[in-house]
Amino acid sequence: MAPAAPATAAVRRVKLGSQGLEVSAQGLGCMGMSAFHGPSKPEADMVALIHHAVAAGVTLLDTADIYGPHANEALLGKALQVGGVRDNVALATKFGKFLADGKVGIRGDPAYVRAACEGSLWRLGVDCIDLYYQHRVDKKVPIEVTHLHQQSEGLMRYTLSLQFSSSGHYGLETELGIGIVAYSPLGRGFFSGGAKLVDSLPDHDFRKNLPRFQPENLEKNAKIFDRVNAMAMRKGCTAAQLALAWIHHQGDDVCPIPGTTKIENFDQNVGALSLELTRDEMAELESYTAAADVHGDRYAQMANTWKDCETPPLSSWKEDDGVNQEAAERNRSIRFRPAMAAAAPATAAVRRMKLGSQGLEVSAQGLGCMGMSAFYGPPKPEPDMVALIHHAVATGVTLLDTSDIYGPHTNELLLGKALQGGVRDKVELATKFGIAFEDGKRDVRGDPAYVRAACEGSLRRLGVDSIDLYYQHRVDKKVPIEVTIGELKKLVEEGKIKYIGLSEASASTIRRAHAHLPRFQPANLEKNAEIFERVNAMAARKGCTPSQLALAWVHHQGSDVCPIPGTTKIENFNQNVAALSVKLTPGEMTELESYASTDVVQGDRYAQTAGTWKDSETPPLSSWKAE
Repeated sequence: MAPAAPATAAVRRVKLGSQGLEVSAQGLGCMGMSAFHGPSKPEADMVALIHHAVAAGVTLLDTADIYGPHANEALLGKALQVGGVRDNVALATKFGKFLADGKVGIRGDPAYVRAACEGSLWRLGVDCIDLYYQHRVDKKVPIEVTHLHQQSEGLMRYTLSLQFSSSGHYGLETELGIGIVAYSPLGRGFFSGGAKLVDSLPDHDFRKNLPRFQPENLEKNAKIFDRVNAMAMRKGCTAAQLALAWIHHQGDDVCPIPGTTKIENFDQNVGALSLELTRDEMAELESYTAAADVHGDRYAQMANTWKDCETPPLSSWKEDDGVNQEAAERNRSIRFRPAMAAAAPATAAVRRMKLGSQGLEVSAQGLGCMGMSAFYGPPKPEPDMVALIHHAVATGVTLLDTSDIYGPHTNELLLGKALQGGVRDKVELATKFGIAFEDGKRDVRGDPAYVRAACEGSLRRLGVDSIDLYYQHRVDKKVPIEVTIGELKKLVEEGKIKYIGLSEASASTIRRAHAHLPRFQPANLEKNAEIFERVNAMAARKGCTPSQLALAWVHHQGSDVCPIPGTTKIENFNQNVAALSVKLTPGEMTELESYASTDVVQGDRYAQTAGTWKDSETPPLSSWKAE
């Protein structure tokens, strides 16, 4: 193969379309860093590659919400945080494709467009997307309806530059005054490796299923590569650079976005900008790749490509077609809720309090995040959960509580995304360690090696340098508590955690097990329901809900007691915060305590009480032998 042309060419700027968008003449496709081309690549390496690209002058960064899904946008968000990178790039992302039950769906209705855009903004950690475009056309929705809802509120700057494969259609930029983003211009890597590419693909790389890479087609297509490679040798470049140069020669407003995960490959791609092709060479290249000579389609299924993307006329659209079905279902469910006292208004200021005696100050009420990702059915939509976390912080609730076991790991990753964009400096971050699953079995560990590894894992997932409150989820009865605390103290000295805590039975664990819990079994539930009725009656007198009354009782235990009720809905969060304004007299406190005394409540807290405070003694320190 011919040596690569040197990556010394200056990356010129081009105008993409007629609306003012200016980008580097070549972009960087980021999909393969996180999705579809085998396992996700190491985050640090990919951030370094993105920074290298920007330093080289390649400033059009292209991603999509479906890449991961979501992981690629989150990766770019982290890369954009360093050293003012955001201000130096044109950021492009896409919407319209999503996965549901393992199947790909296409949507372009207004409700989906808005939700998708807001989700991308949160994951990318930006206020505005430079180029926002539809990944695939929704044939159920007139294109005018989709496009209209892309252009509001300054959330994106440009919307009408189009994306095509390298199979053609480079004439529309003159006809319509639009720009062309050339997607996958190297034929999914074919021109960088030829027929040998398929043998080198990792497991789970979707390219293994592409028709053009199947044995019956690959041998014939390999002849095209050989002819392109022969010309590349004459030009002193690689076949991949020659393919990119052909794209560049289509016009000044055509911008290819070759993807890669290696800096050396990126440098080769940039080298294509220095190649000059004559008209005869252009014609020769085009003769090699005529449609009749290429064997196999681009995709296993050609639906929803440019060959099959007509939308209905605008006159057929009814605004109700875009109704958010999830909201409709939620509204329907409200009609079946039992009568209950009105919620106290969520207007109470969230006071600050000292948690313990070592200096930690937090909001008087926290937010438990477990149910957003685990144990309460499927994970909730990430944009909604990030919005909820941001709403909580804006309200004044700044103690955010998670654990490495929630997901596992996914809840910490969610918080990591929510903490971007300056949110981290406004919150007290609490996470937990100690519960692990090995071969489907639950284990509890507090040994030093595990404590350190768990902490470093949480730091990576949360994307932070230090955890404010790090506490043991369950006590490891095999390890003296002094040994566990000793390792935690070392982590404090190293600046990785600020404060240490112990937990025997958190609210999140109660939620996880509530469907087998003894107190919720038929034999006990009817008797315990009587307690609810009595609490509900008092709540009605106080003008609040029973849950607000219960939270108020906790708040009245003392100024250093901080509840962390979890929720996945903003309206429920607002109700929880309103509990801060509910005042109880000593008589009302006594009355409430009489309702729920231990001899009145039927059934234990857990189906198994092992691992709670009743069964959490550790061996003496003298018994511990460090390995």
